[in-house]
Amino acid sequence: MAVAQPDTLFSEILDFLASTPTPTQIIAFKPSDHLEQRLSYLLEQNRLDLLSSEERDELDEFLRMNHFMNMLKIRARQKLAEE
Repeated sequence: MAVAQPDTLFSEILDFLASTPTPTQIIAFKPSDHLEQRLSYLLEQNRLDLLSSEERDELDEFLRMNHFMNMLKIRARQKLAEE
């Protein structure tokens, strides 16, 4: 039985990594348009100092997951360079 995941960058990355992507696919990974729009909203609210505590947590998760994917992309580029 599948468990419904909330629409988060974390769940998108989990689904993506579960698909066993190639290094090239890892480098090309981008969040969905929906999540890109949500991030833009959160960044704007943050700029205006209007984030709720829940939104602050959500933005922090986006930033952590973005850092994780950036590090993964660096490793994927290194792997491709070694081939």
